[in-house]
Amino acid sequence: MLFSEVYGSYFNVVAKVIEQAIDGTLTDKNLYEIVNENAFSESVMNIPTALKSGDWKLIKPEYRTPIKHKPTMPLTTLEKRWLKSLLDDPRIKLFDVSAKGLKDVEPLYNRDTFVYFDKYSDGDDFENPEYIKNFRTILNAIKEKRKLIIRFKSHRGKVHTLCVIPHRLEYSQKDDKFRLIGVTSRDTLIINLARITKCSMSEKYREYEDTEEKRRLDTLVLELTDERNALERVMHHFSYLKKETEKLDDKHYRITLEYDRDDETEILIRILSFGPLVKVISPQSFINKLKNRINKQISCEF
Repeated sequence: MLFSEVYGSYFNVVAKVIEQAIDGTLTDKNLYEIVNENAFSESVMNIPTALKSGDWKLIKPEYRTPIKHKPTMPLTTLEKRWLKSLLDDPRIKLFDVSAKGLKDVEPLYNRDTFVYFDKYSDGDDFENPEYIKNFRTILNAIKEKRKLIIRFKSHRGKVHTLCVIPHRLEYSQKDDKFRLIGVTSRDTLIINLARITKCSMSEKYREYEDTEEKRRLDTLVLELTDERNALERVMHHFSYLKKETEKLDDKHYRITLEYDRDDETEILIRILSFGPLVKVISPQSFINKLKNRINKQISCEF
């Protein structure tokens, strides 16, 4: 079922009105406000009249309602299939999310439906039992504000053991990898989860032990032409970054991004994917790297 009137404008607006009536906060003024803000313009003439006159028998003259429970919208078959596809993703399964109620639902799509051409092929093994165990241990430590004892392999193959205060987990869409961000007694730690061989929770850390991250941040200024939905796509691609957006005119925006220097290559690749719709204004060092990458690409093609 792609569409049902239950999910249309009329039903959603009336549901909001009923909710306020149940709460005892509905008035003539906010009845019109709800309809005006959430429905089509012509609905202001129809919905309040039908509700106030008693034709629909949903709202009493004193703005109360005979309905006892607030309206809820059941999931459509399409929505259930979409949810089943999401929950079948091994990255979602890392969070141990329940798929209760979707057992007999056929997924809308599977992992083989999409081919990713802008992502590295050596991503993390999200279905590895040890990886799953470490991921959930780290997640619980973050939630419970506990220290972590982690054992990991360095780039040179040496095994190290550290006590870490975990701050968060980050996912790189380009690398298809998760990494742990936290602090040790001496420095900021950024490590790919796949390199962690073992981890366990320790005691809760005290507030004074949790030091600020020392990250090498750079600022990037872009000028964007909003064609082919470019603004929305840029906002989505860089949603995890601190940013400021300034509208220059109807089609052009200046966007300032703050990013970790360790992620510069990934940021550069993402900028290139927008082609002429995104122009780098500063810094000059980033512009030079962008030019070098384009020149290398041209030389490979010819």
